[in-house]
Amino acid sequence: MTGLGPRQIVAIGECMIEMAAGEAGAWKLGFAGDTLNTLWYARSGLDPAAGALDYASALGDDSFSGRMVAFLERHGIGTGHIARLPGRRPGLYLIEQREGDRHFAYWREASAARSLADDEARLARAVDGARAVYFSGITLAILAPQARERLFAALSRARQAGSLLAFDPNIRPALWEDMETGRAAILRAAGLAHIVLPSFDDEAAAFGDADPATTARRYRAAGAAEIVVKDGARAVTILAGESLDHVLPPAGVKPVDATAAGDSFNGAYLAARLGEQSAARAARAGCRMAAAVVVRHGALIHAPDMERWNKPAPQGA
Repeated sequence: MTGLGPRQIVAIGECMIEMAAGEAGAWKLGFAGDTLNTLWYARSGLDPAAGALDYASALGDDSFSGRMVAFLERHGIGTGHIARLPGRRPGLYLIEQREGDRHFAYWREASAARSLADDEARLARAVDGARAVYFSGITLAILAPQARERLFAALSRARQAGSLLAFDPNIRPALWEDMETGRAAILRAAGLAHIVLPSFDDEAAAFGDADPATTARRYRAAGAAEIVVKDGARAVTILAGESLDHVLPPAGVKPVDATAAGDSFNGAYLAARLGEQSAARAARAGCRMAAAVVVRHGALIHAPDMERWNKPAPQGA
């Protein structure tokens, strides 16, 4: 996996306002989204001196959009490919814990990120020269059909130019106009991608897969070279050659919040693969990262090995 230029990873997707339930009925405001979460955790295994990380999306011209951009920039994530659309707003979601599980409520119908692929030239600039491009099934699902086609075209050109494409199907049926369309788009995306990072419970529900090996082989048949199937606290299944491999996550982890567990795995995995580590070693790095994330509340946690990406906050911020 050789580099193309100064940018290590460009992630394409939706960043949202996150409100997480805390102690004594308090709510904590943050920013998160599946592709952003993955980019956030990829920082742990990447060196800023080797190139930038960029986020490609669309936001509004409101104060929350401005705060989101400032937050990303302070943490070393480039925002030059985030469109700022007059009169638009970011999406919002709430997380609360009930009976030991997460429950989400979303307000994203008018999210500015739904327009992230409306400008074909901007999209082409976003992926141009990137060493790796990361996107998800949510990225696909929030787009109108014509915009989805523009994204597929940009991804295809990026692959032809030598970028590594990585894709998490992250199947959310409620976001798709229908699951027949969703399944077709996901398989098409997998055929473009070099690395596919599905979660087995999503795949079993959407495709009827009997086990993670079935998921891995289905995505191999779609055209992906490397498939890594996450399965909660159970073993990760890897199909990177001709045979399956398995990696067990750390034992004894007691999750308090599974938000971003899969995204954090993806980030650490991609960073390790870009660092020329084997798929099995990368999966172990992903498991360690996910284990650290699920014992904390919220999507984005701070870790010492990410601090080197941080920039001083502007005076008065």
